[in-house]
Amino acid sequence: MIFILNKIKNKVYFLNKKQGFMAVEVLVAVSIIAVSVLATTAVSQKAIYVSRQAFHASQASFVLEEGAENVRIARDNAWVNVVSLNNTSEQVGIFTRTTTVASVNRDNTTKDISVSGTDDPDTKLVTITVSWSEGGTTLTKTLQFYIMNIFS
Repeated sequence: MIFILNKIKNKVYFLNKKQGFMAVEVLVAVSIIAVSVLATTAVSQKAIYVSRQAFHASQASFVLEEGAENVRIARDNAWVNVVSLNNTSEQVGIFTRTTTVASVNRDNTTKDISVSGTDDPDTKLVTITVSWSEGGTTLTKTLQFYIMNIFS
């Protein structure tokens, strides 16, 4: 009888010890799952932000090209229209597009564009800048090109 009671007592002690280990295992498993869910959420949030930023950057490229086409159309209608585009700014959705037209000098000998030389009234340097706000920062894209009065 004593032998049986000792055996039962040992089993109860063993079961209590096993339940303590099970509680620790459950706590570790819940912690691992919680960290995994938080990490996945953080990665997903960053991926959405980067995706939105790339989408806006590609849209900004289209707005830049549209600005360049506007300058070419203005040139095709009349050369004086190109000069009138200087320092114009317009809002296109979330983007602000600014167009600047600057005079160009040409070397008297080589006729190449240069810093010094004679002013060339039939060539202008056009700078188009598109800016937008993204996550508290202002991002910009710029396009520079020369345009010539090909109809004179």
